[in-house]
Amino acid sequence: MLMLRSFVATLLGLASAFVIVAGMEAWAQTPSYHVVTVSDGGTIAGVVKWSGPVPAPLTLPINKDVDVCDPHSRKRVSLERLVVGPQGGVANTVVFLQNISAGKAFPPAMARPLLDQIECRYKPHIVLVPQNSDLDIRSSDATLHTVHMEGAATYNLPFPFPNKTSSATMQTAGLVNLKCNGGHVWMNAEVWVIAHPYYTITDESGKFVLTDVPAGEYQLVAWHEGWTVVREEGTIDVLAQRVVKRPTFSDPRSWEQKVTVHSNAEATVEFEISDK
Repeated sequence: MLMLRSFVATLLGLASAFVIVAGMEAWAQTPSYHVVTVSDGGTIAGVVKWSGPVPAPLTLPINKDVDVCDPHSRKRVSLERLVVGPQGGVANTVVFLQNISAGKAFPPAMARPLLDQIECRYKPHIVLVPQNSDLDIRSSDATLHTVHMEGAATYNLPFPFPNKTSSATMQTAGLVNLKCNGGHVWMNAEVWVIAHPYYTITDESGKFVLTDVPAGEYQLVAWHEGWTVVREEGTIDVLAQRVVKRPTFSDPRSWEQKVTVHSNAEATVEFEISDK
């Protein structure tokens, strides 16, 4: 217990330092987006589908805190990097408008999202957070997790006890990678800090919808985090104080299409992505 408290105190100090750094960089990088009334906007609806053979799922053995991380005795856990449904739809794809400068305000449903840690997995796997707002993070697990963030936000947040919520302010738009420094090397997730509300995440069938889009021509982007392990890297398990191997993934991939939105009408778009 004394060792645990010592690590927690150290990590809390690091977290405070990273908050300061993130705050110093935020204001210069804030994009320009203006909220206007959208009374006759259109809708963009579509699907992201996989083309070709589906790669074998990436899994890792559950080799730490088995009673917490593997209560169902599955022995291995999915890294959740590529989720393809029965009809070929690709889940966890971020779809967004690239070149929109004015539109609706963020809806209340997007405010203060919650990321949980359940059976040593991040839930949800992809999170959208409005810029300059807070992400609430909680652990439902009775073991030490340390959420390590790098990218548009940099934090180290320890969770030594279950059901305690911490908040991280996301000031800079962009991508944030999440990993666990508590030795649970399979844990991974992505946070998108977004400057406007025209972002969404495909569901289990690969479908997406963007609503209240002002009439006009746009570049629509489908972004996926990538689904290949390229190497393993050594990292320190902060509680055990030993080196463990953690996977490093291939770069994200994206696809673009032009789309024309008309007032009070729906535009339909299909993305086809593959391993090529």
